[in-house]
Amino acid sequence: MSNFTITTFDWVPELPRGYVRDIRLRWALEEAGIPYDIELTAFNERENTHYLHQPFGQVPWLSHEDKEIFESGAGLLYIAEHSDELISTENSSSVIQWLFAALNSVEMASLPWTILKFSGDTFENDGSKAIERFLHSRLKHMNEYLRERNWLTEQFSVADIAMADVLRLVDRFDGLKQYSYCRKYLEQCVSRAAFKKAYKEQLELYSTVR
Repeated sequence: MSNFTITTFDWVPELPRGYVRDIRLRWALEEAGIPYDIELTAFNERENTHYLHQPFGQVPWLSHEDKEIFESGAGLLYIAEHSDELISTENSSSVIQWLFAALNSVEMASLPWTILKFSGDTFENDGSKAIERFLHSRLKHMNEYLRERNWLTEQFSVADIAMADVLRLVDRFDGLKQYSYCRKYLEQCVSRAAFKKAYKEQLELYSTVR
């Protein structure tokens, strides 16, 4: 079987390092024990060919054999289909629904909030407050769901990779401080050797290339 290839940016500013979404695919492939290569695409001067691979000019995209997949969630699902470690036939529907929940129900609420945090917003106007309330309504439900669970489904899966990566960015701005079960869950996820390796190698990439 030919290697999987993850394409990511050749450089990013310091602020998003460690959070670029190729880490989701790196993490999944590390968990599955599947070898992969990293290819780089320009961050500052994105050529037209970039948009042929990723219509929105983002990263990552995943290549394998004659297939090419953009969007990290789609890439996670594709990797899971090649590994019993990340999804099983017994719980595939549950994993898939929680993968979508991570990217739709939770990330949809967390991303506007984190963008405001990155911009230094003080959350004093009505619009910012509404965004914050929306996020906390999602986190409240997640916290309750995780009260007596180690993982989103019966075993660690690609859904946990997606959810943990979404929650990592919230936690970066201390957004989980009142959600102890979310924090415990996140700590379990990022303590895994596969995440640590993926995180370390992403940081190393952006500290050495330009």
